[in-house]
Amino acid sequence: MSVQKLNEMLQPLVEDLGYEFVGLEYNTSPKHSVLRIYIDREAGVGIKDCERVSRETAALLDVKDPIKSHYNLEVSSPGLDRPLFTVAHFTEFKGREVKINLFAPQQSRRKFQGLILAASELGVIIDQDGSEVILDIRNIAKARLVPDYDSILAGHKAEKQHKQGQDPARS
Repeated sequence: MSVQKLNEMLQPLVEDLGYEFVGLEYNTSPKHSVLRIYIDREAGVGIKDCERVSRETAALLDVKDPIKSHYNLEVSSPGLDRPLFTVAHFTEFKGREVKINLFAPQQSRRKFQGLILAASELGVIIDQDGSEVILDIRNIAKARLVPDYDSILAGHKAEKQHKQGQDPARS
């Protein structure tokens, strides 16, 4: 079954459970195929959320039986290096850094990294090393945000100092 058909089957279920269906990856292998579903919600995703979606998804997949071979089902939050699957995802994270792998080479390369400038059904525009690069959305095999660990750590430090009653601006 195609990834698109799996998306069409699983997205309504995940959304009916009250989660954002970020997307899925289906990696086939003769010995170890994996169906990985990414979920999110405003309050964040915990292990109980993943267990709940996994239980419901497994039940639906057992009934519909869209995948004939053996596979492992994984349900996960998108994490700090959030995968981007749709034009809406690229648009939402405009201005953020992204790593993109292509199916077919473009400009003699398959890997790109840069700031997202814009996105449409035609493509994603990134700034890579000061040059605008337009990547065909249909040629994107995988795209993930690059976590900004400096901002994350700075925010964590400020939160910790706030809890201790310190002024983070003075540190």
